[in-house]
Amino acid sequence: MNRINRRELAAPAAMFVIGLAAILGAWGFELIGGYVPCKLCLEERLPYYFGLPVVLIALIAAAAGLRPGVSRTLLAVGGIIFIAGVYLGGYHAGAEWGFWPGPTDCGGGSATPTSAGDLINALKNIHVVNCTEAAFRFPPAAWGLSFAGWNAVVSLVLVVMALWGTLRAPAATAAPRTLVTEAGGR
Repeated sequence: MNRINRRELAAPAAMFVIGLAAILGAWGFELIGGYVPCKLCLEERLPYYFGLPVVLIALIAAAAGLRPGVSRTLLAVGGIIFIAGVYLGGYHAGAEWGFWPGPTDCGGGSATPTSAGDLINALKNIHVVNCTEAAFRFPPAAWGLSFAGWNAVVSLVLVVMALWGTLRAPAATAAPRTLVTEAGGR
């Protein structure tokens, strides 16, 4: 792999790893930590579901040695998708802090019951998640960032990485070195 290809791999590879870690972290908190996502939490995942495949294709294009314009265009598209993640995370975090009202129809998602017994159990154990209450903050203080706040930060980092990968100057291609001999025949 030549130097230009390695250089073109940096942004899509970093974006893909960070984005994948973010969505896996969200699923982990849900599955292992027992956190129930609200409606806005689930909507905040959409940029990852659409953006990560685009970034992966950019990574594959760079690894395949395609023209840098191909991977850079895909990075730009990925960056635009993650701008939606910044907005969704920022909106949700602002609603949690009380800067503006959250949606009135916000509640937790759950599986549809398939029998009367499942329905009764579901009603007994129903837990509606309010979009305006942060389930977790880090650092654990009133000013700490919630999952939504951290999602906005990660999405912003991904947008900046996409901009960096898209707009940075291309690597200079070195001219092949030639052996110049002097007239003395050395």
